[in-house]
Amino acid sequence: MRGPLTNIKVIDLSRFRAGPTCARQLADWGADVIKVEQPGGDEGDHEGFDFLELHRNKRSITIDLKKEKGVEILKKLVADADVLIENYRPQVKQRLGISYDHLKDLNPRLIYCSISGFGQRGPYKDRPGYDQIVQGMSGIMSVTGFEDTGPIRVGSPVGDLSAGLYAAQGVLLAIIEREKSGQGQVVETSLLEALMGMLGFQAARYLVTGQVPPPVGNHHPLSAPMGVYQAGDGALNIAVGTEDMWGKFCRAMGLEELPDDPRFASRGKRIKNRPELNDIINKRLAEKGRMEWVEILNEAGVPCGPIYNLAEAFNDPNTRQLDLVAEVDHPTVGKYSVLGLPAKLSRTPGGVHSPAPLAGQHTEDILKEADYSLDEIAELRAQGIV
Repeated sequence: MRGPLTNIKVIDLSRFRAGPTCARQLADWGADVIKVEQPGGDEGDHEGFDFLELHRNKRSITIDLKKEKGVEILKKLVADADVLIENYRPQVKQRLGISYDHLKDLNPRLIYCSISGFGQRGPYKDRPGYDQIVQGMSGIMSVTGFEDTGPIRVGSPVGDLSAGLYAAQGVLLAIIEREKSGQGQVVETSLLEALMGMLGFQAARYLVTGQVPPPVGNHHPLSAPMGVYQAGDGALNIAVGTEDMWGKFCRAMGLEELPDDPRFASRGKRIKNRPELNDIINKRLAEKGRMEWVEILNEAGVPCGPIYNLAEAFNDPNTRQLDLVAEVDHPTVGKYSVLGLPAKLSRTPGGVHSPAPLAGQHTEDILKEADYSLDEIAELRAQGIV
């Protein structure tokens, strides 16, 4: 595979999810990502579904960075690397001697990507950042859920994932800029910054108007009808975004009288009278199955779709056409499936070409590439450094 990042070398010191997500993006697009772990492995179950997904397309080396010779090995790897990714607390990387200031003179072209829970500055910089904690502190949980249930966490680790994606974007921008300047730089993001960046119109609503948005459950706070409705055999989403679409919706539903009802004559009135409107819509929807309504409403130009579980989502005929699942063969697990790439390039596509590595699986190869002899590698193993 020759993706657009072929010839880019990445040293991945990160653990947990946000940093490895960033590294995985780069690996999927062809970068040589070298995952660094402690001897024996420090990431838990290397055969677990989460590890297998996060670390495909990477190579693994084990190095004890608490030992001076371990840091020497890392510095050799950094000398010709393009990117280093880490999620250490500020004091830890300073103590180990692997901060940007420690490494930049070895390689002025190095792009040093730091991912944290709460940022590199401020009173929370040394706090561990777990996705759910930051979901709560970012405000995103406050607008998720129903008024009578209180805050609800988003069902996937959106803080980790969005931080990883923002970090990868920052790295790519730094690579582009380096083509002009010849210089590396620091790329920083955090779960908190990423999640607050994902607030979108909810953040704008507060910043522009001063209004604190409440949770409104499965219905859009600024439009109606737009949300979750119940057909005869299951739930579906309907999104009526314009007045013209409101008319199309009513005609398709056989509710031609609704546009003339003063309770629903404008978007604002439909939001105010949402419970009454939803009762009418759900009563009509109960007369047919959800997939029948999906066809009827989409044919009329009204956005609508079923609410799938994951099995239904992955087996939908449209999803199957998008190559969102790839298969790899692991030395101990055997063949397994992982998510494919959500973005496609026509001429230099990325892809999934290798399974998640065993801890230290590529240690010898990587050290030989760094000009260590077999005798030197054997000595490092004997000393527990690799």
